[in-house]
Amino acid sequence: MATHPAQDRLNGKVAVITGAASGIGKQIALLFAEQGAKVVILDMDKDAATQVAEEIERKGGSAMGVAANVTDEEQVDSAFAETVATFGRIDVMIANAGSQHVEPIHKLSFENWKKVTDIQLDGSFLCTRAAFRQMMKQDDGGCLIYMGSAHSHEASAMKSPYVTAKHGLLGLCRTMAKEGAQYGIRSNVICPGYVKTPLVEKQIPDQAREHNMTEEEVVEKVFLKETVDQTFTTVEDVAETALYLVTFPSTALTGQSIMVSHGWYMQ
Repeated sequence: MATHPAQDRLNGKVAVITGAASGIGKQIALLFAEQGAKVVILDMDKDAATQVAEEIERKGGSAMGVAANVTDEEQVDSAFAETVATFGRIDVMIANAGSQHVEPIHKLSFENWKKVTDIQLDGSFLCTRAAFRQMMKQDDGGCLIYMGSAHSHEASAMKSPYVTAKHGLLGLCRTMAKEGAQYGIRSNVICPGYVKTPLVEKQIPDQAREHNMTEEEVVEKVFLKETVDQTFTTVEDVAETALYLVTFPSTALTGQSIMVSHGWYMQ
């Protein structure tokens, strides 16, 4: 595996990461495997999930690709059951799967609203419940992480379903911090700024059309305008934050949202 400070900080841990076949989720999976975790790549794309798992195993790690739609209760419960059957436990659940739709609300269909909120809210609930039930049995704690956004605290026009869903994750996280405390289960939200993943890249032409700007102007005047250094957040920035949260030694850090946004939003 690649060299990284404090190697093997996650030895013996089992992490389930949703939407982990690409982007932020994949980077977290690679880093966690490098640190010794057994990683479950849970994604709708079975082939892509398997490819990431195989990449990890070629580097000496331990991983499994599992296909599941996080909005399907039966598929989620089956995926978590398969995880326990294979690895024996679950120590970390990262609800990373997400989607985006850019459109003013007067043009927004209920179908497109639901596509965004179902994945990020219903999906996070189903994965939380499945992970929590297993962590309770283990009697040695666990860690829940939700992939929020600077939009968990800030709003942008034309993103009503996304902003609503990301705000909602704060409520789920804080509730789980309360419910999980007696079991030593911690719960936190990572709130990245704009990360140049396929999800964000897809927004650039949409935003350019809606704002009547060039794509270069959208990057400069919409995406990076409020950062302190006009820089995109990277997948590595987010993965390192996830590692920090998972390895934090106590419940002193629970129910929190951690901003990773180059100063776009400051708490």
